[in-house]
Amino acid sequence: MKLVKNIQSTAKDVLRQEAEAIHNLIELIDESFEKCVETILQTGGRVVITGIGKSALIGQKIVATLNSTGTPALFMHAADAIHGDLGMIQANDVVLAISKSGDTPEVKVLVPLLKQTGVALIAMVSNKDSYLARNAHFVLHACAPTEADPLNLAPTTSTTVCLALGDALAICLLEARGFTRQDFARYHPGGALGKKLYLRVSDIYPHNALPTVPESASLKEVILEITSKRLGATAVLDHANGTLAGIVTDGDLRRMLNQHGETGLLRLTARDIMTHSPISIAPDEYAVNALQLMQARSITQLVVVEDGDLKGFIHLHDLLKEGLL
Repeated sequence: MKLVKNIQSTAKDVLRQEAEAIHNLIELIDESFEKCVETILQTGGRVVITGIGKSALIGQKIVATLNSTGTPALFMHAADAIHGDLGMIQANDVVLAISKSGDTPEVKVLVPLLKQTGVALIAMVSNKDSYLARNAHFVLHACAPTEADPLNLAPTTSTTVCLALGDALAICLLEARGFTRQDFARYHPGGALGKKLYLRVSDIYPHNALPTVPESASLKEVILEITSKRLGATAVLDHANGTLAGIVTDGDLRRMLNQHGETGLLRLTARDIMTHSPISIAPDEYAVNALQLMQARSITQLVVVEDGDLKGFIHLHDLLKEGLL
């Protein structure tokens, strides 16, 4: 086995070549790209992406990105298309064919068949003079004169360029559709990503106990309430109207132990120990915002308050259990 003399240098050269190729795409975004976006929006159908070899793999990733950002899409392998899969194309679809050369045998067989369907054909090619480019309605110029490997054979730069161009297409469609955070959450309900987008504080706090003591509660009563409810804190309620006056946490108790002697501790009440105006969060806030607030303030629980009324507690352990951290 021949060892690469300078592994780091080779890796950097590959990344540099691919980065430059993507950067060069900026100047190639023109009216044809704009018309591709407009055509997909106007037809109202699906984007059927086809290709062969590595282009097929890139096509499948672009399909996944389009579907998750509000543009219905599906993949049709170029070789399978001529053996029955052409039947998946509907009248209002748009076909996006990916090919570096645009002159592969499969593409040359497929293009006339695609034209017979009457759907709009978009070519994503490196060679603008290719058969595919000449016969497409629109061309996305995925320019990649050379690959990153020293033999200039392995699809590397060319596939990276197509992937980036596909991302640009998907995001333009996303913006044109007014795709929102809520839309994204609807398409990504599973896992931690989905929960960050839809899980709210109100989905969590009702499952927790609600520890409370009056302002006059003794230190012993405070400790018993914190211990029994297992949230590491208790809310302290105002004598007059029962509204939230403060919060006592495990940390507050430890600090009091350091500041007062044994005799002094016996005279303390919840009011003497509590933190006034505790950090709180509303029930309709996203749970991930609660996590960010806890991390920013270095705390492990938040009081849930709505219009001044105490609703409950949300704890860091709740968010860990949900997989948000």
